[in-house]
Amino acid sequence: MTDDPQRQPATADEELIEADAPRVASLHSEQERLARIEKELATGFEQLSAVGPAVCIWGSARTAEDDPEYAKAREVGRLIGERGLAVITGGGPGTMEAANRGAGDAGATSIGLNIELPHEQGINPYCDIGIEFHYFFTRKLMFVRYSQALIAFPGGFGTLDELFEVMTLIQTGKTVDHPVVLAGSDHWSGLLDWVRSELLERGRIAPQDFGIAELLDEPAEIVAAACAESSTGG
Repeated sequence: MTDDPQRQPATADEELIEADAPRVASLHSEQERLARIEKELATGFEQLSAVGPAVCIWGSARTAEDDPEYAKAREVGRLIGERGLAVITGGGPGTMEAANRGAGDAGATSIGLNIELPHEQGINPYCDIGIEFHYFFTRKLMFVRYSQALIAFPGGFGTLDELFEVMTLIQTGKTVDHPVVLAGSDHWSGLLDWVRSELLERGRIAPQDFGIAELLDEPAEIVAAACAESSTGG
């Protein structure tokens, strides 16, 4: 019986994480990986440092343009832009595209932080600033560092990952208590019920932790909550 042949890593994240795994080929030295990570951080810092106040919007890449969710995300992006804030998304299609498009409707700065994936998107055409990331962790840092609030529309594992990471950072005091808004009670209520019954009521989180995220439906309410701490609003 022969050993399974090594396969080429599908992404830079996999190349890094599986660097010592026998089934995945290692293509770079540790020094080369560190240099790429440093370059991604430097690029993000350089391109985003002068953006000013911004709101991050997460959501599904699979939202169709004729879906009411797309129109809602576009409206939220526009209302944020009209308050003088930039909009930051993951840069892909679907809900992210809608939010970037809405920012453009208002003449605001529209930013997309795209991620290298084996089978998915490039940067949508509504981004004034588009940055490509190889690594999820460098990209996540840019979301939190350059956003004063975070809005989560319905999405999949990626949206949940980003949402729970920022809630963990707030809970543990690793970042200040930014507004976090869950957009859409039809989508998020079941998750909040589970968090209440399985985490809060069992003492796994504190009452103040449960209050980190606010559940809202209407675009104007979502934007008002997200921009509550902004001094630029009108």
